[in-house]
Amino acid sequence: MRRVLSLAALSVVRYNPAMKAFKERLIARGKKGKVILTAVARKLLVIANAVVRTGRPWEPEMALAR
Repeated sequence: MRRVLSLAALSVVRYNPAMKAFKERLIARGKKGKVILTAVARKLLVIANAVVRTGRPWEPEMALAR
């Protein structure tokens, strides 16, 4: 599971504007690469859990609101 989340995190920070913005915020705070990757992977897991729990699709606008 960890490997899948890590690879997904690498891909999502390149192609998803909401996650790219999240990554940039972490970089601005001075976080290191592995810490950023772990935070993005955790965020993906939380999003997946919320989608399964609620049955609603993920809305990028909600992610940008934070």
